[in-house]
Amino acid sequence: MDPARNHAPDRAADALSVLNSVFGLPAFRGSQEEIIRHVTDGGNCLVLMPTGGGKSLCYQLPSLLREGCGIVVSPLIALMRDQVAGLLEAGVNAAVLNSTLSFDEASEVERRLLAGDLDLLYVAPERLLTPRCLSLLSQAKIALFAIDEAHCVSQWGHDFRPEYIGLSAIAERFPDVPRIALTATADDMTRKEIVTRLGLDGSPQFISSFDRPNIRYEIVEKQNAPAQLKAFISERHAGDAGVVYCLSRAKVEDTARALTSAGIPALPYHAGLDAGLRARNQDRFINEDGVVIVATIAFGMGIDKPDVRFVAHLDLPKSIEAYYQETGRAGRDGKPSSAWMAYGLSDIVQQRRMIDESTGSEAFKRVSIGKLDALVALAETAGCRRSRLLGYFGEEVTGNNCGNCDNCLSPPQLRDGKIPAQKLLSCAYRTGQRFGAMHLIDVLIGRMTEKVTQFGHDKLTVFGIGRDLNEKQWRAVIRQLVAMGHLRADSEAYNALKLTESARGVLKGETEIMLREAAPGTRLRESRAKSRRGDLAPRAETRPADAGLQASLRAWRADIARQRNVPAYVVLHDSTIDGIAAARPSSLNELRNIAGIGDKKLEHYGDELLALVRTADA
Repeated sequence: MDPARNHAPDRAADALSVLNSVFGLPAFRGSQEEIIRHVTDGGNCLVLMPTGGGKSLCYQLPSLLREGCGIVVSPLIALMRDQVAGLLEAGVNAAVLNSTLSFDEASEVERRLLAGDLDLLYVAPERLLTPRCLSLLSQAKIALFAIDEAHCVSQWGHDFRPEYIGLSAIAERFPDVPRIALTATADDMTRKEIVTRLGLDGSPQFISSFDRPNIRYEIVEKQNAPAQLKAFISERHAGDAGVVYCLSRAKVEDTARALTSAGIPALPYHAGLDAGLRARNQDRFINEDGVVIVATIAFGMGIDKPDVRFVAHLDLPKSIEAYYQETGRAGRDGKPSSAWMAYGLSDIVQQRRMIDESTGSEAFKRVSIGKLDALVALAETAGCRRSRLLGYFGEEVTGNNCGNCDNCLSPPQLRDGKIPAQKLLSCAYRTGQRFGAMHLIDVLIGRMTEKVTQFGHDKLTVFGIGRDLNEKQWRAVIRQLVAMGHLRADSEAYNALKLTESARGVLKGETEIMLREAAPGTRLRESRAKSRRGDLAPRAETRPADAGLQASLRAWRADIARQRNVPAYVVLHDSTIDGIAAARPSSLNELRNIAGIGDKKLEHYGDELLALVRTADA
């Protein structure tokens, strides 16, 4: 019996059987089983599940259990390609329908859909909404519609895509076909818009924990960002695959060159590159080990590479949603990974200027400023970063020490900052609220610069009153007062720092100001050590993995991947290789018990894998 077409009455038993036979997994995680049962029985729902939490199975399994073909709406061509490759490896009849296909290729996919020869079909939203595609779907037997990256439907989301709004047509044209909307990132406002636009009113919402406990969060003060990045990679992630995000194309190019010069294999990726070069760089990152990609935020959506060990930001993202989405590309396999960011006052000013100069409505700008403020508060908090991150998404956290962020591992010092804050605010006020951070620091420290003397600021009572702090410390004070909302950078006045209404309470001594200082010494050198929560990746091994066998398995996997023209992780995930190297199976039955080895992979690769184990044991 084909496990992908099992329609026995006991759907729960069916689901577990297909999970094991097709995907080689022994059990469901979290709310997967409940979601799968609900959709298989014909229900609609919204699923919020973190990256790496197993969202794909929530629509792949019901598509196999229900009659007809599951239609997956995704804007991400790279993700479509990789998921289809993985499904084909597992013996599932899957295909894509997007702009990468020729007319003849697309016609063949359409023929297979109408013939009932497909289990899953991945479609780009703009393709699905064409009259031709809607007519095609109305003639086919459809098992379900899965709308992936559903946050794209919301104008308040961090990755709004206008073509997603038209997906409301699915509910209107196919009211009896179950719909499942899925995303890893959505605040309450975004969730409400997803529900309204996709016709999910009254449908259950399955909201998993947003926590990614294997990711270590660290945010450092930006000093010499390129040098800080090189040190971070060299000391903590040498030889690892990683993603570095920059705001501009020029910075992407400069950073990639600097890393390459330092002996770190790094490739640029941005929309200004030749399309062929961009594709080659992405393919190298996906298919090779230890490659670092330096990119604008256009990169990464739909990248399913499970062994990305770090994500680094050299510029501040736009919101916590964007930060969470981008950092979530690290550690999809559940192994210890890092989310590192270098951040400074200039980042706040730059993002605020981009909002002010945007063509969005005043309401959109207000929401964007609020989202930026929440991210800045995350960067400046002296408390647990994980707790604040999860709290933003409405998730309550027990305890105040996650044991796996920089503030919990090396708590910063807090000091009474009322006097420095008053000195700074007074300086900004007395100089006319017309100058930026550097000039204010010059006045506070008492530097006789040309600009200071030109404007007569050396005659002010605030001149030199801040000599007790150095320039770096004053920068930290300014950054934190901006983060607290007592100062704002006016983008129309060359980023002049202006007092806000709340500054009055600080100047009068009515508002408490506590400033954070970085803990002494170099922080988090022990980053490669596991957190106190341990490595939470599911493991099949019961004894230490054989390093030599691991190397042989990886070399074999790389060769198979090249032959089949698929990413290495589509053949076998790292966790499956680790499981084989630890268990050292001697029979097909023993190999079949390792997570990630389904029926088709056992049939295709079982004998070769056992031969590798025997060679290692000889």
